[in-house]
Amino acid sequence: MDSLPYAAFDADNHFYEPRDCFTRYIEPRYKDEAVHTRPRPDGGDEIWIGDEPFGFLRNRSFERVVKPGRLREMLRQSMYAKETADEQDFIEAIQPAYQDREERLLLMDHQGLEGIVIFPTVGVTVEQQLSKDAGRLYANLHSFNRWLEETWGFSYKDRIIAPPLISMLELDRAVEQLDWALERGARLISLRPGPFYGRHPADPYFDPFWSRVDEAGIGVAFHITESGYNEMMSVHYGENPNPSSHEQSALQWTCFYGDRPIMDTMAALVFGNLFGRYPNIRVLSVENGSLWAPYLMRSMDKMGGMGRNGPWIGGRIEEKPSAIFRRHVFIAPHHTGDDVEELIRLMGHTQVLFGSDFPHAEGMSAPIEFATRLDHLPGDQVRDIMRENTRRLVGLA
Repeated sequence: MDSLPYAAFDADNHFYEPRDCFTRYIEPRYKDEAVHTRPRPDGGDEIWIGDEPFGFLRNRSFERVVKPGRLREMLRQSMYAKETADEQDFIEAIQPAYQDREERLLLMDHQGLEGIVIFPTVGVTVEQQLSKDAGRLYANLHSFNRWLEETWGFSYKDRIIAPPLISMLELDRAVEQLDWALERGARLISLRPGPFYGRHPADPYFDPFWSRVDEAGIGVAFHITESGYNEMMSVHYGENPNPSSHEQSALQWTCFYGDRPIMDTMAALVFGNLFGRYPNIRVLSVENGSLWAPYLMRSMDKMGGMGRNGPWIGGRIEEKPSAIFRRHVFIAPHHTGDDVEELIRLMGHTQVLFGSDFPHAEGMSAPIEFATRLDHLPGDQVRDIMRENTRRLVGLA
């Protein structure tokens, strides 16, 4: 697909960070605890957190990356081809548009995109390892968010929406970071899916945070990341507690990464009656796919009845869990493999978001080609998915 009759709004774009994105604004007392890089003998980089190597993304080039959308083909050729393909077929220098917002706007114009929600590549993955020390965690996230505001802007020209990263490890600091971001025009915030550090995410303890989100009317994005499930649970199956991203076992990919954290989080928000108490809150699931959503909706409707005599931390919900989910949750399905028709049938087209994961290797090379998956829909519904739903979520419609 070469074009649409309107400019689209992509809910899942990424940038590639420079080496100093965490260190540029780090508090001096946490300088030695910052996320930073160290050179490898082969000329590449290792990411470290203080004096610990960063486990989830062990090796990262800050000059060269796999071209957008080429990962599957590269892996397929490396597995089955008798001769390895020329590296230049798959690897490129990091393009200016991957790191500069003015260059990105030019690329967006070429791609037929009015706007994007843009997430980090490294930054969105570090909370789990940082969380062992609250001071270190918040110093690094605040440093990163200052860099993010300076470099990309939380809402640059209403076209590039970059959600700041917030952690719920400590309530007071989470509220402080939220207020700081709102004062600077944030239209979305980014939280890690998965455990809220020993508390239910809808526990009234967190009401000072959620009430601000509700009053501001901003969305909350839960982007796929390392949520700690490998360390918490996969070890009981004899698995590596801290595998690098693409070195996870098939069992870990299936059971402890992606689907499980986002399912647990969404179910907790629904059953905790967060949306009953704060009806303006809307949450986005980004890059978690949608395979999990139909199962979760059906399971919640069944098990909500089974648990009717149990505790209801935020008050008993008064309607079917799937109805609450359908009203407050927005999902960006993967561009391959997910049953978009089933998702639309269960959720309604207004809750489905177009996301390309550009320019990541596992994403799409031409974002608006996502619309080819929607050929069966009426034009107004395609427009909602490709443009209007995300625009509404970020307060532009």
